[in-house]
Amino acid sequence: MIPSVAGFLAQNFETEEQPTHTYRMELQTGRIRGCTDEMEAMKQAVCKILLTERFQYAMYSGDYGIETLDLYGLPASYVCPELERRITEALLWDTRIQSVADFEFDIPQKGVIHVAFTVHTVFGAFRAEREVNF
Repeated sequence: MIPSVAGFLAQNFETEEQPTHTYRMELQTGRIRGCTDEMEAMKQAVCKILLTERFQYAMYSGDYGIETLDLYGLPASYVCPELERRITEALLWDTRIQSVADFEFDIPQKGVIHVAFTVHTVFGAFRAEREVNF
């Protein structure tokens, strides 16, 4: 006798949110030391997502990271709103992030855009930033 797949799928399943406990990255020294949780883990998650170029690493799914390489040589009037859209899309993939808002753009030198924004998570809000060459 073969078990019924329909009966198995009809069962009620409960989903459980996994904890955010992870390793602590020291970006200034390039070391991983100790562990972190909640807000600090979220800051690291945002940093990792925005530093990972989408589709460049086989170990990550096509949903992880952000696309910036195709922005080279394009005008800032196109790059700024496009970065806002791409950052929002990349970060909202993480279910712990509720929204991304308050974008501010600055062009400190030719070919570089500095973007700052607020990330609203289940643990609270924080400011994040990223520089992108274009």
